[in-house]
Amino acid sequence: MWSPKTSKNGVRNRFYDNMRAANPGDLVLSYANQLIRYVGRVADFAFTAPKPSEFGATGSYWNNEGWLLPVFWTRLDPPIRPKDLLQLIGPMLPEKYSPIRASSGNGNQGVYLAAIARELYDVVTAHAHVDVVGLETGGANRLSFRTVTDELDDRVEAGIRGNLSLDDTIRNATIQARRGQGTFRSNVQKVEKACRLTGITNPALLIASHIRPWRSCETADQRLDGANGLLLTPDADLLFDRGFISFEDSGEVRVSPRFAPDDLRRLGLGERAWKQLGFAEAPMPWQAKGFSDGQRDYLSYHREQVYVG
Repeated sequence: MWSPKTSKNGVRNRFYDNMRAANPGDLVLSYANQLIRYVGRVADFAFTAPKPSEFGATGSYWNNEGWLLPVFWTRLDPPIRPKDLLQLIGPMLPEKYSPIRASSGNGNQGVYLAAIARELYDVVTAHAHVDVVGLETGGANRLSFRTVTDELDDRVEAGIRGNLSLDDTIRNATIQARRGQGTFRSNVQKVEKACRLTGITNPALLIASHIRPWRSCETADQRLDGANGLLLTPDADLLFDRGFISFEDSGEVRVSPRFAPDDLRRLGLGERAWKQLGFAEAPMPWQAKGFSDGQRDYLSYHREQVYVG
């Protein structure tokens, strides 16, 4: 599923915000043309991503960047017409932000992703066959964060390769920057000398990671800017790229409340997380150091658009 981040007038939208609120394992009913035809399982947290080309001219007034929520879908057989179950589901519909009108069974225009009670889901699916095993296990590899973002990056890279307005040198450097190599890595190394979490300085153990994701940058300059990068160990890079951690301008680490502190402990990272769990000593304190003005601009984007809050 994909949605813009705000309405066309730039105002926050509850239903678009719900994309970010969804958790892996949440169940979704797909309602269109008066029928519920599919049941879905959220495969991962939503993340920032360009509007899929499959949308075509739909939502031409939207910004190109929005929220992508990986969902695995399975068919509901037979499809369910909510109007036929209105006496049962009507009292279960939320009073506010309901996807369906309790009085008529008609869909509410403008409602994109709304929260409903599990009891309502159970009533709907009780009247049709659901492939429960497929719903629970399907799409595990195809819909992982890494797989989906790799596909998105492939699309962006194809666009860069076909952009004849770019100088060949810039084009090649921009493509190398996708994997933290070449000019981008050299530019980051001029700004950063060690992993921000562990303090490790061995270049062989460090990844040049974009603060504003490579796929979300608007220009080649942003993709090559050393201020748009950090040197991180592989574990720290994964946490940062996925939005499970971010950084304050002061250098303090912000840990996502949706990332289990115990998993952070198992990774051997995080003095604060260890102490919260009752351990007297931590393996290594995080390295807190302030950022430059250029880095702060990118970090503001990361905290707002990448960090899983």
